[in-house]
Amino acid sequence: MIGLSFPSSIFMSARACDMRKSIDGLCGEVRDYLGCNPMDGTLFVFYNRRRDKIKLLLWGNDGYWVFYKRLEIGKFQMPLDSAAATRISLDGSQLQLILSGIDLSSVRRLKRFCAN
Repeated sequence: MIGLSFPSSIFMSARACDMRKSIDGLCGEVRDYLGCNPMDGTLFVFYNRRRDKIKLLLWGNDGYWVFYKRLEIGKFQMPLDSAAATRISLDGSQLQLILSGIDLSSVRRLKRFCAN
């Protein structure tokens, strides 16, 4: 994976998306299905039904960025969330693990502090 820094707000669509969609189609998914503003600086993540392709949509200061990754072998392991949810909130480390091919269900986050 190339060195990318992710914004603090990342939402993944809870349903598969048609990977033929480009910027306008993905913006429509963000507005209509996810209920978000595609220009608010959030990184939006979409995947196809076979989970071997993934697209990231991000608004920059003056235009959209679209990042696309296609796996030659295997599938992206998507996080499990409520079936009623339309979007799944991720942090940058979770997205990095997904893009690197690590199954989130087998990863255990260690306790780093004690809040009393």
